Amino acid sequence: MIRNIRHSISMLLSLAALALVPASPAVIQAAETATRMELPAPNKTGGMPLMQALSARHSTKTNYSGAALSPQQLSDLLWATWGVNREDGRRTAPTAMNRQDVRVYVALENGVWQYDAGHALIKVLDGDWRGQMGGGSLTLLYAIPQANEWGGAHVGSLYQNAGLYCASAGLGNFVHVSGLHTLDSKLSLPEGWKVFIIQTVGLLK
Repeated sequence: MIRNIRHSISMLLSLAALALVPASPAVIQAAETATRMELPAPNKTGGMPLMQALSARHSTKTNYSGAALSPQQLSDLLWATWGVNREDGRRTAPTAMNRQDVRVYVALENGVWQYDAGHALIKVLDGDWRGQMGGGSLTLLYAIPQANEWGGAHVGSLYQNAGLYCASAGLGNFVHVSGLHTLDSKLSLPEGWKVFIIQTVGLLK
């Protein structure tokens, strides 16, 4: 009987030791190389009334803290900018003949991500590139086909949406071309596409 008790204690000690062993590098690496980020559902209620947001909308070029937006803020910003707002797949911003030929990329601390219509982010590039494109909490990059004569107008609708959301949420933002070509040879854009303009967004000090 004593022998059985000793055996049971030995087994329990062995299991406890295994529980204290750190996760293997392979497991840690898998978590770090996730390529899809599901966003929380956007909050489509509340916020500042439209006329107040229009009155408050302005460009802020300095005084960014560099801190990250919360997942909910990121979700709401991207949905307001270029999210799907109808069951037929149409978006919060109009495009001529509903072409929807705009791509939105988001430069975050942990890489560059493409916004997917399913309300998720797809990682396309590693590294923190924000400092080369205006700083802030994040940078939005708007890409369009070079041959699309209405592309600039389409993008203007998107960054106006983003700017109005920022005004409503108390975030800073400004549209610019500083560092516009930083990712020219790094983003896998379709042939004939280019980053047209970028927009810095962020929490303020």
